[in-house]
Amino acid sequence: MRTKLDKNILWHLPLILAVFLQLWPIIFMASTSFKDMNQIFTSTLNPLPFPPTLNNYVAVLEDFPFWTYVYNTFLIATLVTVCKIATSVLAAFAFVYYEFKGKETIFNFMLLTFFIPITVLIMPNYLLMSKLGLLNTPWGVILPQIADGMGIFLMRQTIRGIPKPLLEAALLEGAGAIGILTKVVLPLIKPSAIAVTIFFFIHSWNEYFWPLLVLQDKENYTLPLALQMFISAEGGSEWGIAMAVAMLTSVLPLLLYLFCQKYILSTFLQSGVKG
Repeated sequence: MRTKLDKNILWHLPLILAVFLQLWPIIFMASTSFKDMNQIFTSTLNPLPFPPTLNNYVAVLEDFPFWTYVYNTFLIATLVTVCKIATSVLAAFAFVYYEFKGKETIFNFMLLTFFIPITVLIMPNYLLMSKLGLLNTPWGVILPQIADGMGIFLMRQTIRGIPKPLLEAALLEGAGAIGILTKVVLPLIKPSAIAVTIFFFIHSWNEYFWPLLVLQDKENYTLPLALQMFISAEGGSEWGIAMAVAMLTSVLPLLLYLFCQKYILSTFLQSGVKG
């Protein structure tokens, strides 16, 4: 019995260490945001601020146009997410239930987009947005992201799990393609759709490089850009305020993941099992 217990401890210790290493940046960010400058430089690695202070958050909310950047980020992330989930569901439905020439070839080419580095697409996307006159606008950030190969793949794998007799029964009842999609398919894939939606939203919320190229005026910045701008403007010395901004930026994605993690995990496991 003791030998078995020792083996379990040996297995769990590396896992606990790995979890701690993953969580430490978040702990460091949260604790530093509640420290004054003296604590930051004298007890950098101490995760317990004593005494804690809210001065950093007060400075952010009073001296920093934080809510403008929240609005910009939320607007872009929401529109990108709505476009991506709509195109993913519609394309996945077409790939599963319609027969057309070259269907598998088109789907395989779509899968190849997973392996194209994002840096390869930056220049053509930037030139296209410039020709359309969409630089320095939210639409310049949104339009190149209205479809996502990973979302199409995950939705296709989920829709493939719906029994064909269920759809055939809907056809016999006189339902058309739109009726089958809205009344049969969408209710059944709701958990996976929620998971993919959260995945899209978090990715768009945290995106830095593409908005950096497109957005030029500071009033149009998203939160990741505003955070970098603030750190650069302060010469990298106001770590407490910088961590407060980072903490406020991270709250929404963290909460979304914590409340929806069961959907996210089940979706990825489901897509892996179905192949």
